[in-house]
Amino acid sequence: MEISTTSLVQAYALRQQNQVAQTAQVLVLKKAMDMQAAGALTLLQALPLATSGTLGTQVNAMA
Repeated sequence: MEISTTSLVQAYALRQQNQVAQTAQVLVLKKAMDMQAAGALTLLQALPLATSGTLGTQVNAMA
């Protein structure tokens, strides 16, 4: 089985392009997740905390 140099070089170049594309996709995904986390944190910080009374200030836990 003989493999030509040209096809080997083309396969290597295609692999490198795929790796670059995959790295870019992962970076975009991480950025989107960071933005979503920041938005969720902002929403959670905007919620008022229950500080008095029994509603929302006590936890009943049974094990």
